Amino acid sequence: MPAAPLSSPRPAWSWGLAPALLACLAAPAFFVLRVPWLGWVLLALALVGAWIVERPGPRGTDAAARPAADVEVRAGSRIETARLIGIQRPPSLVRDLSLVAAGLLVVSAIPLKAELDDAAILRFAVGLGGAVAVPYLVSRFVYRDRAVRFPWRGGGRWTAFQWTWLVVVLALAWLILPFYFITSGVYTNWPVVDTPELIARLFVGVGTVGIWDELFFICTVFALLRRHFPDWQSNVLQAVVFVSFLWELGYQAWGPLLTIPFALLQGFIFIVTRSLGYVVTVHLLFDAIVFLVLVHAHNPGMLDRLFLV
Repeated sequence: MPAAPLSSPRPAWSWGLAPALLACLAAPAFFVLRVPWLGWVLLALALVGAWIVERPGPRGTDAAARPAADVEVRAGSRIETARLIGIQRPPSLVRDLSLVAAGLLVVSAIPLKAELDDAAILRFAVGLGGAVAVPYLVSRFVYRDRAVRFPWRGGGRWTAFQWTWLVVVLALAWLILPFYFITSGVYTNWPVVDTPELIARLFVGVGTVGIWDELFFICTVFALLRRHFPDWQSNVLQAVVFVSFLWELGYQAWGPLLTIPFALLQGFIFIVTRSLGYVVTVHLLFDAIVFLVLVHAHNPGMLDRLFLV
């Protein structure tokens, strides 16, 4: 089932975009500037702004300020729209931004320095797992709107183009990532992996974080934003959060030149395929090259024949 198959048009521009932008700007405050209090303030302002936008007007509703899907529900097609969108309650910007805020707060509570010891693995498991679990559980059992979903198969069988894109992703990653990691020196943001155990831990860690990226940035942040804004706006907003996290994780120097297009493409692919399974596959193939490049960079001579740099 699609994560957010919106049948109603969403307004091209709305006042709700301002609080949504504030919420997403909390990510660079947390993960790039590393100023927690600024992130907290931005999230608080976002929620207050969303509440102001959604306040009932003189006649009980402010239709101009609400998403078109919400207006349609309130206008009389509540059951049909709810069935198509896959929710039990009309979308609420306050509720949905609160879920984004909850996830960001959980992630920001842990240091994101890439480490491979047992304590770091536990820290990442609790922090990243909580960032996905908390919005999902609150949406399902507190708000009861099932706004957060994980459509594994989505649009059905993969097309020839989708299979071809997987090959293209591997080729691009093989060409670009070694040059980026080695010439910029950012591979040193990841720990040295010079034993079989550390290499195995790196392999699991890179893959696990890659899967989490899609669960949180695409199926949580992006899907929640799509309930209120056009796809392109939602995609740009989720990319702000996605790229900010990757920055603290280690994709620094000129890394955003790679991570920004990657984040936008993942959002676009999710729109087209409606498949968590496919975007995860794309991400894991990309991360497989990341893993090999890190091993190569930390162990000169081990994989020299595999890469050009």
